[in-house]
Amino acid sequence: MKKPRKLFYAILLLFFISEGLCYAQQELPLYPERIPNFKDVPDQEEKNENGDVIRRVSRPTLTVFLPDQEKGNGSAVIIFPGGGYRALMAKREGSDVAKIFNDIGVAAFVLKYRLPDDDFQVDKSIAPLQDALQAIKTVREGSKNWNIDPGKIGIMGFSAGGHLAVTAGTQFRSSVINNPHETSLRPDFMILVYPVVSLSDSTGHRGSRNFLLGQAPSEDQIARFSAELQVKEDSPPTFITHGADDTVVPVANSLGFYEALQDKNVSAELHIYAKGEHGYLQTPAFDEWFGRVRNWMKSMALVD
Repeated sequence: MKKPRKLFYAILLLFFISEGLCYAQQELPLYPERIPNFKDVPDQEEKNENGDVIRRVSRPTLTVFLPDQEKGNGSAVIIFPGGGYRALMAKREGSDVAKIFNDIGVAAFVLKYRLPDDDFQVDKSIAPLQDALQAIKTVREGSKNWNIDPGKIGIMGFSAGGHLAVTAGTQFRSSVINNPHETSLRPDFMILVYPVVSLSDSTGHRGSRNFLLGQAPSEDQIARFSAELQVKEDSPPTFITHGADDTVVPVANSLGFYEALQDKNVSAELHIYAKGEHGYLQTPAFDEWFGRVRNWMKSMALVD
């Protein structure tokens, strides 16, 4: 093991195992060494005034939210905010949700993943996937320090973050990152909230496709990143929720993915709301849909 890697995990240990870190929060660089698939250009990241919307991300980080030690139940979730692969809704679909998970004893990690950009990456199409798999690897390898059960690490994605989640959940064997210890990169469960799943012409979200793959992707690229075509028997058990009236990301994305999971005998639960539009800004209430998430997690022995 290289010294920088040892130093990185030593720092993690110092940050997170001391007592009194109730509701602990710390942002860490995702990669202990050089970022893969990275063009050495100046950092051009942009945030709005409140810091809750982030654009032009080229240097990924992982922000750790730990529950009170007395509440912790060993489960963990890595959260991928949405934003169409051109921005990250870092608060409403990130830190706010992480804190609610802490309240039910679940450790949460918010991934600030790289947004695809030819100015920043050699191959922009794989940059978010690299970051998602690196986040899973980081949490699993550091699970002991965070009092996490390495067999109860899931991922959660909103909108385009849902696309990143289903991509990681169906392509966890992809050799896009360095993994010398052959750590399992398979998430143990997935939670998808109004997710982009397909990049096809018929049901896919064209904006997400254009930002991820460019204006003229090949049919092979579209198929590779259309997760309903990539489901296998060992894909993780999945919770999905979507609004039937979503005019941004059609509900067909969630329906198609649920059917693909069923075809492979993968455990899945699907909740479709008559009203919700994209983002669940007014309905359903957070407590309504998140309560269903909690009930599903309870049925999976992930929370009490």
